[in-house]
Amino acid sequence: MSNQNAEVVSVRIIPNTEGKPPGKLADAEVIFEAEAGPLSGMKLVGFAIWERRSGSGRNVTFPARQYSLNGDRRSFALLRPKNGDVSAQEAVRDLILEAFSAREAQPD
Repeated sequence: MSNQNAEVVSVRIIPNTEGKPPGKLADAEVIFEAEAGPLSGMKLVGFAIWERRSGSGRNVTFPARQYSLNGDRRSFALLRPKNGDVSAQEAVRDLILEAFSAREAQPD
Protein backbone atom coordinates (compact mmCIF):
# COMPACT_ATOMS: atom_id res chain seq x y z
CA MET A 1 0.00 0.00 0.00
CA SER A 2 1.63 3.19 -1.07
CA ASN A 3 0.80 6.81 -1.69
CA GLN A 4 2.77 8.73 -4.33
CA ASN A 5 5.80 6.39 -4.04
CA ALA A 6 6.02 6.90 -0.27
CA GLU A 7 5.34 3.79 1.79
CA VAL A 8 2.26 4.20 3.97
CA VAL A 9 2.56 0.86 5.76
CA SER A 10 5.04 -1.97 6.06
CA VAL A 11 4.69 -5.46 7.49
CA ARG A 12 7.03 -7.06 10.00
CA ILE A 13 7.02 -10.87 10.08
CA ILE A 14 7.96 -12.69 13.30
CA PRO A 15 8.48 -16.40 12.47
CA ASN A 16 7.05 -19.01 14.83
CA THR A 17 10.26 -20.89 15.61
CA GLU A 18 8.77 -23.05 18.39
CA GLY A 19 6.07 -24.63 16.22
CA LYS A 20 3.39 -24.10 18.87
CA PRO A 21 0.52 -24.07 18.32
CA PRO A 22 0.69 -26.50 15.39
CA GLY A 23 0.04 -24.87 12.03
CA LYS A 24 1.00 -21.35 13.12
CA LEU A 25 3.74 -20.09 10.82
CA ALA A 26 4.30 -16.54 12.05
CA ASP A 27 2.95 -13.40 13.68
CA ALA A 28 2.74 -10.15 11.75
CA GLU A 29 2.63 -6.45 12.59
CA VAL A 30 1.39 -3.69 10.30
CA ILE A 31 3.59 -0.63 10.82
CA PHE A 32 2.36 2.82 9.80
CA GLU A 33 5.27 4.50 8.02
CA ALA A 34 3.71 7.78 6.85
CA GLU A 35 5.68 10.88 7.81
CA ALA A 36 2.64 12.67 9.16
CA GLY A 37 -0.78 11.81 10.48
CA PRO A 38 -2.27 10.40 13.65
CA LEU A 39 -1.06 6.83 12.99
CA SER A 40 2.52 7.79 12.13
CA GLY A 41 4.93 5.75 14.20
CA MET A 42 2.25 3.28 15.37
CA LYS A 43 1.87 -0.43 14.67
CA LEU A 44 -1.11 -2.78 14.72
CA VAL A 45 -0.30 -6.17 16.20
CA GLY A 46 -2.28 -9.38 16.50
CA PHE A 47 -2.12 -10.79 12.97
CA ALA A 48 -1.12 -14.44 12.60
CA ILE A 49 -0.26 -16.53 9.54
CA TRP A 50 -1.44 -20.15 9.58
CA GLU A 51 -1.05 -23.16 7.33
CA ARG A 52 -4.54 -24.14 6.15
CA ARG A 53 -5.86 -27.33 7.72
CA SER A 54 -6.32 -28.82 4.28
CA GLY A 55 -2.59 -28.25 3.75
CA SER A 56 -3.09 -26.16 0.63
CA GLY A 57 -2.31 -22.51 1.18
CA ARG A 58 -2.15 -20.08 4.04
CA ASN A 59 -4.59 -18.01 6.04
CA VAL A 60 -4.24 -14.77 8.00
CA THR A 61 -6.17 -14.14 11.20
CA PHE A 62 -6.86 -10.56 12.20
CA PRO A 63 -6.62 -8.97 15.66
CA ALA A 64 -9.68 -9.80 17.76
CA ARG A 65 -10.87 -9.73 21.34
CA GLN A 66 -12.71 -12.70 22.81
CA TYR A 67 -15.67 -12.27 25.10
CA SER A 68 -18.42 -14.39 26.63
CA LEU A 69 -22.13 -13.92 26.04
CA ASN A 70 -24.55 -16.26 27.80
CA GLY A 71 -21.77 -18.79 28.23
CA ASP A 72 -20.78 -18.76 24.54
CA ARG A 73 -17.28 -17.63 23.55
CA ARG A 74 -17.39 -15.04 20.81
CA SER A 75 -14.89 -12.89 19.02
CA PHE A 76 -14.99 -9.16 18.25
CA ALA A 77 -12.83 -8.15 15.25
CA LEU A 78 -10.67 -5.12 15.99
CA LEU A 79 -9.94 -4.32 12.33
CA ARG A 80 -13.07 -4.19 10.20
CA PRO A 81 -14.04 -2.59 6.89
CA LYS A 82 -15.91 0.67 7.44
CA ASN A 83 -18.64 -0.06 4.89
CA GLY A 84 -18.87 -3.84 5.13
CA ASP A 85 -16.85 -4.37 1.93
CA VAL A 86 -14.57 -7.34 2.62
CA SER A 87 -12.25 -6.43 -0.26
CA ALA A 88 -10.54 -3.98 2.12
CA GLN A 89 -9.66 -6.90 4.40
CA GLU A 90 -8.46 -8.93 1.41
CA ALA A 91 -5.96 -6.17 0.55
CA VAL A 92 -4.49 -6.33 4.07
CA ARG A 93 -4.46 -10.14 4.01
CA ASP A 94 -2.66 -10.12 0.65
CA LEU A 95 -0.12 -7.55 1.92
CA ILE A 96 0.69 -9.77 4.93
CA LEU A 97 0.95 -12.94 2.83
CA GLU A 98 3.25 -11.18 0.34
CA ALA A 99 5.51 -10.05 3.21
CA PHE A 100 5.55 -13.61 4.59
CA SER A 101 6.48 -15.06 1.19
CA ALA A 102 9.27 -12.50 0.82
CA ARG A 103 10.56 -13.35 4.32
CA GLU A 104 10.48 -17.07 3.48
CA ALA A 105 12.54 -16.46 0.34
CA GLN A 106 15.32 -14.75 2.34
CA PRO A 107 18.27 -16.92 3.30
CA ASP A 108 18.70 -17.42 7.04
